[in-house]
Amino acid sequence: MWADSLLASAHSHTRPDVRKIIPRRAFPAGSFGKMSDHYDVRGTGPVLLIIPGGAGHPMGLENPTALLSEHFTVVTYDPLGLAHGQLGKPVEEQRVEWWSEGAARVLEEVLPEGDSAYVFGTSAGAVAALDLASRHPGRLRHVVAHEPPVMAVLPDAERQRAMFTEVRDTYRARGVEAASAHMTAGLEERPLTQQELDKESGAAAQPPSSTDELETPMGISLTRVLVPFTSYVPDLTTLSALSPRLTVGMGIDSTGQLLHRTGTFLARRTGSAARQFPGGHLGLLTHPVEFAARLRETLVPVG
Repeated sequence: MWADSLLASAHSHTRPDVRKIIPRRAFPAGSFGKMSDHYDVRGTGPVLLIIPGGAGHPMGLENPTALLSEHFTVVTYDPLGLAHGQLGKPVEEQRVEWWSEGAARVLEEVLPEGDSAYVFGTSAGAVAALDLASRHPGRLRHVVAHEPPVMAVLPDAERQRAMFTEVRDTYRARGVEAASAHMTAGLEERPLTQQELDKESGAAAQPPSSTDELETPMGISLTRVLVPFTSYVPDLTTLSALSPRLTVGMGIDSTGQLLHRTGTFLARRTGSAARQFPGGHLGLLTHPVEFAARLRETLVPVG
């Protein structure tokens, strides 16, 4: 989720929360970077891997993961370890395959031999989920990609990618309020209002320092994740072959907006199911109970 605002107690019979780190390792140059894989585990049942949006920080996911852990072993992946002590440390510009291959390594750690997992990703996490499905389809039961910003599926892809680049550049030139105004207008596919334009010249319109960029998940998302993830080109051929096990989710409140349109195009071009979810782009946070219920019935239909 492109926002900085991105666990009720489980029943006594469920497995207690477990926080794990797969140790740092080096990969061949140009492969999957040098990183540790951080994740949390709670609940019992089939494995459900959750890949958060934004910079991958799982903030705000306590309520929905608690609800889902009553039915699944919920594994929440934190690709940059921001909730595990890494916030404020250097972060290079991210690549989608770093996140998806990290998610695959986590599944290797948590899945019983021969078993497969459900996967849910939202926003940037949904982009990683699509890439994971393309690279490792055999380990996945069903993937729900909620509002992935894969501009490549759109007829006006170049214009939309330029918009996201402008959001990043606006943040670096004039700070988070100006960047948020550009982002909101871009997602709603409308011009900036006068009030939003005023934010660019107001007293708060100050460029962040290089240190500031790394001190919040929002700063990392805007400067290290936004552009490479919105520039990602999905493997539509492979995803089409997986279409019975792929659902593209769009927020009901996103109707008429860019990411709803993107999801509609993605579902059509892959032959996958398209499903409405409660709320908008941040529906998992704003409507946790309804969203968790919809996700559960999407992954494991009743009857």
